[in-house]
Amino acid sequence: METLLQKICHKGSAWAPRINTDRLFPLPSGSVSSTGYLMDAIEYVEKIQLLDSDLWALFVSQFRQGNVDDHDKGWRGEYWGKMMRGACFCYQCTGDEKLYAAMEATVRDMLSVQGADGRFSTYSVEKQLDGWDIWSRKYILLGMQYFMEICPDEDLKKQILPAICRHADALMDKIGPEEEGKKEINKATNFWYGLNSSSVLEPFVRLYTLTKEQKYLDFAAYIVSRGGCDAGNIFELALADEIAPYEYPVTKAYEMMSCFEGLLEYYRVTGIEKWKEAVIKFAHRVAKTDITVIGCAGCTHELFDHSGVRQLDIEEKGIMQETCVTVTWMKLCWQLLCITGDSFFADEMEKSLYNAMLGAINTNGNKHNGGLPFDSYSPLLPGIRGRKMGGYKEMENGTYYGCCACIGAAGLGLPGLSAVMAAKDGLYANFYLNGAVSTLTPAGQEIILTTETAYPAENTVKMALKLEKAEAFTLALRIPAWSKENHLSVNGECVSCQAGAYAAIAREWKDGDEILLTLDFAIRPILPEDYGVSSAQAPYMALRRGPLVLSRDARLNDDVDSHILPKFNEKGEVEAEILQNPPFPAMIYLAIPQADGPAIPMVDYSSAGKTWAEDSRMCAWFWKK
Repeated sequence: METLLQKICHKGSAWAPRINTDRLFPLPSGSVSSTGYLMDAIEYVEKIQLLDSDLWALFVSQFRQGNVDDHDKGWRGEYWGKMMRGACFCYQCTGDEKLYAAMEATVRDMLSVQGADGRFSTYSVEKQLDGWDIWSRKYILLGMQYFMEICPDEDLKKQILPAICRHADALMDKIGPEEEGKKEINKATNFWYGLNSSSVLEPFVRLYTLTKEQKYLDFAAYIVSRGGCDAGNIFELALADEIAPYEYPVTKAYEMMSCFEGLLEYYRVTGIEKWKEAVIKFAHRVAKTDITVIGCAGCTHELFDHSGVRQLDIEEKGIMQETCVTVTWMKLCWQLLCITGDSFFADEMEKSLYNAMLGAINTNGNKHNGGLPFDSYSPLLPGIRGRKMGGYKEMENGTYYGCCACIGAAGLGLPGLSAVMAAKDGLYANFYLNGAVSTLTPAGQEIILTTETAYPAENTVKMALKLEKAEAFTLALRIPAWSKENHLSVNGECVSCQAGAYAAIAREWKDGDEILLTLDFAIRPILPEDYGVSSAQAPYMALRRGPLVLSRDARLNDDVDSHILPKFNEKGEVEAEILQNPPFPAMIYLAIPQADGPAIPMVDYSSAGKTWAEDSRMCAWFWKK
């Protein structure tokens, strides 16, 4: 009998090599049916963006013209593939056939614009390989590859694969060792020392997995040998682990993390352990030095810059915390969650999801600053959303778009794919979504795992199992590191669990078994000292309730620039009153008692600032008396 993992990692899929390297695996499309904050967000983005056939056609039009990026060495060519990847992730969560139809139509449209030389490019032959051309070609490969994973039409897949092989071959004809008369990958563009171009590593490894053609793996090995950057070998720097990424010779966060995603794919097919080790070390360094209170990085635009410290810089102004960085950090953590089975990476994904990611969605439909479905930057100290459109490029007939708007959907789809994952010994629950999961046990019998919860607004998670006959396997529940006091029971009997790890319950499960998990939602402070900064130097404080960072918002009749001091009990916790009927949509609405004044109303960070204007001025870090 074919096991669940064999079905997921079937021969010819990009997942095939992972059965030998990974510990956790996303379930097949259609396995999860859920409701709640995340699914509401996915469906909203589908409606306002992913189902827009005119938008898809606009993105394809950039390739049909074939030279729209010549004049400014732009990145219009990234939009289609970037949004396609996110659309595929979302489709795997919703199973929306209208969405699939929209994706299939635009894939067919894109196939019609391939150049005679094999390229899908927004650069002319004369201007190719400069600027963001290779970066944009990467996204064609990724968009098509991810679509192939959800495409049931074998004839269509037989059209896609040779098309992207020709596209890849056209790049390899021009890029390679100088001694072969080619342009070096990390010297082909004058942007970021070739870091952006080197990120094409990921889809080339995936293409090798799909085709088993050695030339694609050889090209991937060539990219790795060049170290991702002309100014220094970032892969070896990560392996040595002597300096932080913000100290590397180039510090562009999004592009750098994309290169490390590719390095992890390279490990999967080569088994070279040092590269897996390098990616893990890199990610832990990023988490320690550069991930902020809301789960993003970059307080100097989109750069690694020791953001853990710089988020508390009293003089810090301007744009920061880019949505592209949020999503790419989530994607890197997802890859590492799969390969290591370490709940740390799920914790990091959750922090990003429920704070920076959901906060970036334009749920109010604001029209200023372009009115795109995602905001590009998020404030930490008192400020406003909607300050600038990241990755802005104009197109025909007065149209325009931005990079963050294209990548946002991926940041919503990945947690849905990862809510419950398969493992050799059973199932692992990461993100507690209200609904049901239909899948197979390790022995191959059908199982339905239902979850009843209002998480992350509430702290109780109830689960029940439905299966025909009793079977011994592991059902593991993630206990977040922030949850200090937890209560877990199976059929009323207590089960031990530890914060920051999976509670792996190995037993004989039977139909009707029930699990009850209660997490610790005490409101606790986040202090500058948590990031190695003195409160005397940075007179700020933040509050967290479960995975949610709290925020002040001017719409709550609150002067968010004023100084406050919450009242703490003997445990160092805030005993807040839960308020009803917030004046605008919010996951939680609380009255935070002060030590010496009236209570201050707060909401979750992701719900704050949604007018993108001064009337919803907001902050995660507030001034402390």
